Amino acid sequence: MRSLRAICVIVIALVAAAGVAYAQPKVDTVKSIPGIEIKSSVDMAEAYIGDLITYQITITCDSTIQLVPPPIGANLGEFDVKDYQADVETKLKDGRVQNQTTFVLSTFTTGDHIIPPLPIMFIMPDSMRRVMLAEAIPIKIKSLLANAGDSVDIKPLKGPYQFKRNYVPYYIMGGALLVLLAVAFFLWNRWRRRKVSAEPVDLRPAWEIAFEKLAILRERKLIEEGKHKEFYLELTEIVRGYLGRMYDLTALDMTTTEFLDLLGELTLPDGLHDRVSKFLHHADLVKFARYVPDTARSQEEYQAAHDIVDIVRADYMQKQQTQLHLAEREPEEVAAGGGTT
Repeated sequence: MRSLRAICVIVIALVAAAGVAYAQPKVDTVKSIPGIEIKSSVDMAEAYIGDLITYQITITCDSTIQLVPPPIGANLGEFDVKDYQADVETKLKDGRVQNQTTFVLSTFTTGDHIIPPLPIMFIMPDSMRRVMLAEAIPIKIKSLLANAGDSVDIKPLKGPYQFKRNYVPYYIMGGALLVLLAVAFFLWNRWRRRKVSAEPVDLRPAWEIAFEKLAILRERKLIEEGKHKEFYLELTEIVRGYLGRMYDLTALDMTTTEFLDLLGELTLPDGLHDRVSKFLHHADLVKFARYVPDTARSQEEYQAAHDIVDIVRADYMQKQQTQLHLAEREPEEVAAGGGTT
């Protein structure tokens, strides 16, 4: 009984194996098939390591034959597939179909290599599967160092490269800048002169202007507020400006010593030079040496400034009277002299 069961199992297994074998399509590998042409090519027969090599397989067959495109994982020997473009189909005028498959290959192994024959499968009109091998292609891969010679050796460092400098543009730019500065200074000076000339001129006598400024300064009560430096700055400016106008001096731009030296060269009323010297030197102590005078002394200096203005005014008026008197006497003397003749 057990033997019968074993025989049945073996028979069933054989029948199943036969069914599976019958279900698998039959594949026939041949060198050539009527109506099919396979051409393989590369864009370079020699390449350097790392170069990208274009490998193309062009298959032309009848329209009744079905092509199974080559797989991207096909065995291509020592080459790696970097890119892949499969089954670009073109219908020819004679009714056949042309398919083109492109591989982009690369390798980093030097020497003589062969792209192995790639198997291409076709399904024939009778449903038979046939495989036809593409032509193997030899390629030589060269090293980048083959023709380098001694260039791979480390060479000594070269000295710093000296660039030839062209200074002409700098000269041109410098000259243009100087011209612009000169033009700018000319325009600014012209504008400043116009501004000065456009300012109204006070035609009153210089002592009237000075007395008015002294009165305004007193009304500001800078001494009472403890602003001694500001008070003396304005007080000396009034005196200097007044003397400069009366004696035609640029008094405000001079130091105290320069101003006093210039005054000493002029014909002044008696004692005026000493008064001005004492007044200005004391004012310099307050303005520049941080000396703080008491209120009484500040009032005395204010009165001294007032007296300086008045002394110069009186001297000027006396000289004017003398000149006027002399001018009136000259016609009388001329007339008297003419009568006696």
